[in-house]
Amino acid sequence: MSEPTNPVGGAGAATFVEDLFFTDAFLIKGRLQNKSKRLTNVLEAHNRSFVRILDATMVSLRAPETIRTPNVLIHVDEILFAHELLDLGSDPAMRRMATPVKSNRVRAFYNGNLQFELAGTIEAGAYEEQPSGRKYFIMQNPVLRGLELEHPELALLKKLDYAIVRKDKLAYLFDFG
Repeated sequence: MSEPTNPVGGAGAATFVEDLFFTDAFLIKGRLQNKSKRLTNVLEAHNRSFVRILDATMVSLRAPETIRTPNVLIHVDEILFAHELLDLGSDPAMRRMATPVKSNRVRAFYNGNLQFELAGTIEAGAYEEQPSGRKYFIMQNPVLRGLELEHPELALLKKLDYAIVRKDKLAYLFDFG
């Protein structure tokens, strides 16, 4: 792993960021290795313990530290939510058509080493156990509360149009639907 760098930046080549993963220790940006379909589908179908992220930037959520590394393995159980920063697999019209017609406003709370809230809109009952066995649901227009997001690398969390949320990591959920 590379040495920690200055939180404001540092010397180094620009990297191509495609995906982000949020754990209770780091925001990790980079490219999921061998991704051939949408990130949601990859995460749902993933049957190994770790995912490999290439050209990774790891931003600590607990200290002013940024680590850049050619690759990092993330245990899938550590992923709280994810987002596909660069949509390579669909066009905008198809994404709009796939947006659920009935959506509920929710506030979801995590209760782990890092306590925070993720609020947004979801398909009704998406957080419940499904016959399909899906582990994730999509939250539209997520708002992250309870964390300091002023770090330049964390500021992008204020602008996400959706988040791929892991169901079993939620401690409390208020459904206003």
